[in-house]
Amino acid sequence: MESLVTRSTHTCFDGIQGYYQHDSRIIGLPMGFSVYQPPQAQHSLVPVLFFLAGLTCTEETFMIKAGAQRLAAEYGLMLVTMDTSPRQTGIPGEADSWDFGIGAGFYLDATQQPWSKYFRMESYITQELHDIILAQFPADKGHVGIFGHSMGGHGALTLALRNPGLYQSVSVFAPIANPIRSPWGERAFSHYLGEKNRESWRGYDAIALIEDGYRLPTPLIDQGLNDEFFTELHLDRFEIACKAAGQSVILRYHKGYDHGYYFVSTFIADHLAYHRDLLSK
Repeated sequence: MESLVTRSTHTCFDGIQGYYQHDSRIIGLPMGFSVYQPPQAQHSLVPVLFFLAGLTCTEETFMIKAGAQRLAAEYGLMLVTMDTSPRQTGIPGEADSWDFGIGAGFYLDATQQPWSKYFRMESYITQELHDIILAQFPADKGHVGIFGHSMGGHGALTLALRNPGLYQSVSVFAPIANPIRSPWGERAFSHYLGEKNRESWRGYDAIALIEDGYRLPTPLIDQGLNDEFFTELHLDRFEIACKAAGQSVILRYHKGYDHGYYFVSTFIADHLAYHRDLLSK
């Protein structure tokens, strides 16, 4: 059984908001994550949602800013978030930029040195952290969903596509849907996956995965029309790819909303209700 260090716990809407740390065998460094256990978890196993945050965020960002705990308590949903990358790796340049390195793991397993030694976020989330949550918290292993924001939206889509059956529900806010055509994705992938291995980039691009025959449970996607990064996300291309492939999707655009947590917190109720309905089946 993997040993966890409890950094803090807080009573929240009659549930427990906790922050934890452990020595990750996959990452090879300490990793932080947070769990909200709704009050129902005191008496029974509950569905669990993994949330993947965006660039520069930590395991605390969503729990502090999204306003999700009140509804999670009402719906009986466990919420799990994790840090967005390994930290203090000692890799030169790891903290030089806000959109690459620390805080920007892109939820993939790097293949290029020196990043491949520590930056293995896909395996960490889908294997190690997944197993910790199911073994050490009152989570129902048959009812697991995933959602995310921005870089985390990219992660939620690609992890669900690459791991069929692992997640029964998927939703995202303003995802980087086509990173191989985005400056963010091109910068990260060239370092993590290799500039000369561009064909391998398709394995972490939601549009490319859809085109290559991968499928996922119908995702709910919300996008603000006042998003300052709108042109880097390529949701129009994602919608076209889904239609061509017969992949169902619920895509909603919202006037006036930008890319940040004011947007996320506005529509978090819809997302939690969406997951509740799918995971209760």
